[in-house]
Amino acid sequence: MKKLLLSTALLLALGVTFTSCRDEKNADSVEETMDNAGDAMEDAADDAEDAMEDAADETEGAMEEAGKAIDQAAEDTGDAIDNAVDETGKAIDNAADATKDKVNDLTDDN
Repeated sequence: MKKLLLSTALLLALGVTFTSCRDEKNADSVEETMDNAGDAMEDAADDAEDAMEDAADETEGAMEEAGKAIDQAAEDTGDAIDNAVDETGKAIDNAADATKDKVNDLTDDN
């Protein structure tokens, strides 16, 4: 009877030992890994959003600078055209005066 009782106690002790020492870490580890993966995805999305906002800001600044450069070029072109018109007008006036003087010189000689 003693052997039967000791054998039963030994089996119960082993059964309790293996039952209570189940690997609970795997379940916790998987859950923790999923949480970490979710956090990493959120961080990556935030970083991507920040990068897109920075790129949009830089693009906006570049567009403003390009617009200013175009406006300045248009103004410079307009000034150049005005100057060319003025110079052409002066050249035409000078040519007309020279022609008039030449005509007067020719008519005075006769």
